[in-house]
Amino acid sequence: MKRSGPLFTLLAGLALGLFVLSLNATTGEGTSSYGKAPAASVADSPSAKPSAKPSKKSSEKPSKASPTRTARPKTNYAGRTDDDSSAISISVRGDKAIAYFCDGRSKESWLKGPVEDDGSMKLTGKNGAKLDGKLTGDRVRGTTTIEKHPYGFTAKKAVKPSGLYRATTEVRGAKIDGGWIVLPDGRQVGIVRRDDKPSGAPPIDPESGAVTVDGDRLTARPVTP
Repeated sequence: MKRSGPLFTLLAGLALGLFVLSLNATTGEGTSSYGKAPAASVADSPSAKPSAKPSKKSSEKPSKASPTRTARPKTNYAGRTDDDSSAISISVRGDKAIAYFCDGRSKESWLKGPVEDDGSMKLTGKNGAKLDGKLTGDRVRGTTTIEKHPYGFTAKKAVKPSGLYRATTEVRGAKIDGGWIVLPDGRQVGIVRRDDKPSGAPPIDPESGAVTVDGDRLTARPVTP
């Protein structure tokens, strides 16, 4: 009995040692599985905002501004054809023009159209009438074609009362349509149509535009495009 006591004590100590070792091993694994986790990187963080979209390349071409036409004040031009048979007057305002060709007897034509930035103009009228001209300095030089006949002309800048005038009305049931060109030297060339029948126009007062047609007093007014 005395010898079994120490042996029993030795075995009990070994069993206790094994139990402690087993407990430490288990506790170590728990510590590693619940230990402090490594910090998440910014890229992995769900709250991190995506980077802004890259800006457009600076080499991208800027939009072109729409071209603007040359601003021109209202200006009148008046002159005669190269053969001195007729007169012509052109009224220009901004990028538009209106012209009147008249021989003072029976042949006339009203024409209109655009004026380009370089001063060139292509005006058109009834029955195939046309005018091709170029505004240069204080004059317009070109050719107008009336009834298939070309007329070269030069129209110089006209100072009021020179210029282009027109009167349109009805007198005693007859339609009156008159056009007048007052040249820089004071001469006048015009035609009055009574129910579309042309004849030479009576002179107007250039200061007021007053004119008497068939005994009735009318007013001819400056023409503006």
